[in-house]
Amino acid sequence: MNHTKRNKQAGSGKVSTKHTVEITNEVTLLANITQKKNAISCNWTHFKQTFGQIKEENKTCTHKKDKPCTEERYTGPFRKRRKAADTIYTPHVNQRETNPEPGLTPVLSNSRPTQTKTKTNIKLTRHIAMDCEMVGVNDGNDSVLARVSLVNKFGDCVYDKFVKATEPVVDYRTHVSGVRPKDMEQGESFKTVQKEVADLLKGRVLVGHALSNDLKVLFLGHPKRHIRDTSRYKPFRKLTKGWTPGLRNLAAKVLGVTIQQGEHSSVVDARTAMQLYVLYRKEWEAALHSKKTNSAGRAVK
Repeated sequence: MNHTKRNKQAGSGKVSTKHTVEITNEVTLLANITQKKNAISCNWTHFKQTFGQIKEENKTCTHKKDKPCTEERYTGPFRKRRKAADTIYTPHVNQRETNPEPGLTPVLSNSRPTQTKTKTNIKLTRHIAMDCEMVGVNDGNDSVLARVSLVNKFGDCVYDKFVKATEPVVDYRTHVSGVRPKDMEQGESFKTVQKEVADLLKGRVLVGHALSNDLKVLFLGHPKRHIRDTSRYKPFRKLTKGWTPGLRNLAAKVLGVTIQQGEHSSVVDARTAMQLYVLYRKEWEAALHSKKTNSAGRAVK
């Protein structure tokens, strides 16, 4: 009788101990979960605060030197970090930027080559973008060259010059071209500019918008296989239902940037055309290669 009671009491003691251990384990598990949730919550709060600060910094464009935010924003290769600042010799960039990008210091006009301090060594690349500004002659409907600008694949200006008028100018179209009489009076001769541009374009892929107009006023030609005209690229024309798209329209729809507000800048326009090409370069070149292959196949048949 006593043995039976003792066994029951011993058995009941074992059950009680096991139940207590399970409760303790559940409490410990809940405590761990709560601790992890609190840690995640703290990390998430910290992330949101940090991300919010980053967004605010991006909005205000606050850098070490508090540079103002420019209207034209560039992505991809244009934001690529370059080497440290270095003083270089740039013989072709020697004219005043009449409509510089906001926040940039104009290059002073000078008939002689000047040394300018830039962030990197400006170099020629296989792809060059060009844009020209023109003024009206005769009855104002005919055009002559007033300014020509070239930029490399990275958007660096490699050439920018005003040109002396070859005919009496009746309309400088300053509200659009940004060209003034003083600019052309201090410019280079047409023959000099024509030769320098031809030398720079030789053997390179020419990028631009409505390049036929620019080449026409320069009295220059360029191999069709080496021309990348953003006004004739089919995917861009689809945005305007087959019509020739304007550069300003493409910049807004494709790049999300605003250009040509008031006086135009041939440097900015050339950069915009180059950025449009770089953004779709793989698809563009693939389409040209496919077209070339199909043409070769038909010729063989």
